[in-house]
Amino acid sequence: MSRRPPLGQHFLRDPKLLTQIVDALEPAPGDVVLEIGAGRGSLTEQLLARGLRVVAMEKDRRLAAQLGTRNAERGTELLTIVHGDALQLDWHALIDTGSAVPRSDFRVPRFKIVGNIPYAITSPLIDKALTPPLPERIVFLVQREVAERLAARPGSRAYGALSVGVQATCRVERLFGVRAGAFHPAPQVASALVRLTPRPDPLVTPAETRAFRAFVTACFTRRRKQLRNVVMAATGRPAAAVLAGLAQLELDPAARPETLAPEQFVRLLRWGRGL
Repeated sequence: MSRRPPLGQHFLRDPKLLTQIVDALEPAPGDVVLEIGAGRGSLTEQLLARGLRVVAMEKDRRLAAQLGTRNAERGTELLTIVHGDALQLDWHALIDTGSAVPRSDFRVPRFKIVGNIPYAITSPLIDKALTPPLPERIVFLVQREVAERLAARPGSRAYGALSVGVQATCRVERLFGVRAGAFHPAPQVASALVRLTPRPDPLVTPAETRAFRAFVTACFTRRRKQLRNVVMAATGRPAAAVLAGLAQLELDPAARPETLAPEQFVRLLRWGRGL
């Protein structure tokens, strides 16, 4: 094996950590788990040991082939290996048609998602994981700063568009930090495990999601400006209309976007769209 994998992966090698990641899924035998970036299969083996049905995606052709060989030797029917880029693959189609997944009366059965996420593509992978129909639970190992942003509260330094967008759909838990020595090769950044559990009462509908994310992002590009100016720029409404709308929504025109809770951003979006 080369000292550094060709795709820049950092493989987990701490057995205790692997067990904790699976525990965070709150697994039950027969659960369907979509694994992103199976790598050398260390986490995959832990998932299979719990009796879970796993659809494992791996971009590295060599690693995917090695996983296939080991699975053939193991003889289990609980694992389906898919070679391809997780950002390009249709996850729901894999779950629906994969041989590891039992037939269901529903097009997409209930499932969970887990993965040690490449730092460079964390945000798009989270966006894809939160594309309906949503999983029961998502457990991702991510860069520590990303975990802090996901779980940040209004008014904190880490709070931003990512915090609002994800928290409008999910309950976010930063479970624990992970030392660099748990990986091989060791990354240059600290990591943390996060768990996302879709809310039973999401703040936005699937039809609103794209507009909501764009609106929140526009607001946070002006996070230090007063709310009245931010809303004017984001909605194109004149000052008088914005001041009247903020009064109606009981929002302080002089507040900063970084102090607003996700619920308040939703109300602002709907006001701006005349809903």
